[in-house]
Amino acid sequence: MKLTLRVWRQRDAGAEGGMTTYDVDGISPDMSFLEMLDTLNEELILKGDDPVAFDHDCREGICGACSLVINGEAHGPERTTSCQLHMRSFRDGDTIDVEPWRAAAFPVVRDLVVDRSAFDRIIQSGGYITAPTGAAPEAHATPVPKPDADTAFEHAECIGCGACVAACPNGSAMLFTSAKVNHLNVLPQGAPERESRVLDMVSTMDDEGFGGCTLTGECATACPKGIPLFSITKMNREYVRAARKGRR
Repeated sequence: MKLTLRVWRQRDAGAEGGMTTYDVDGISPDMSFLEMLDTLNEELILKGDDPVAFDHDCREGICGACSLVINGEAHGPERTTSCQLHMRSFRDGDTIDVEPWRAAAFPVVRDLVVDRSAFDRIIQSGGYITAPTGAAPEAHATPVPKPDADTAFEHAECIGCGACVAACPNGSAMLFTSAKVNHLNVLPQGAPERESRVLDMVSTMDDEGFGGCTLTGECATACPKGIPLFSITKMNREYVRAARKGRR
């Protein structure tokens, strides 16, 4: 396959960025999108040019590091991560635009790399449970009803990639935050911090500069792990309940 790539290049957060056009040839349809970028970077290095900076780690669709907007869609045309997107999703001769996440809370570090530490701070504010020190408890010591366990597992699938933020027209992080809140709040182990968790994590999310949620649904459509939109409404109910109780 021969492709034309229009890639966002930006030296650092303070520099002005722009799209740069590259032609790549000899791309196998079985390559992943990141392998195709590796091929581009090998050519750039051989020419003495700076390679394109992009985030990646596991390349197995687990870590969520590969944050790319491809042809205007978070992670590209398939509902998967960029590292699991294969070039057979494109056609020979295509022009492909590659950009970083666009959100005020995710400043560009270089080229396609953005700083997503805002997610870390949301987790730090409430993504934990109170647990006694000492030996690990027996696995069956705290019974969890099957429906609650299923709900917790469904929300625990969130890999924190940020596609929800990139896809949202408001740059909202509500889907990510709700996944982390609901994952723990539905379990008995998370009950002691149930109210403070939702209040603190939503407050931190707002402080980080993410946009407000209007339930447009693009976040759930773009999520590579299928976190459902009702996760947000579930968290909203938790938030209202906790806020009302706090005012008493």
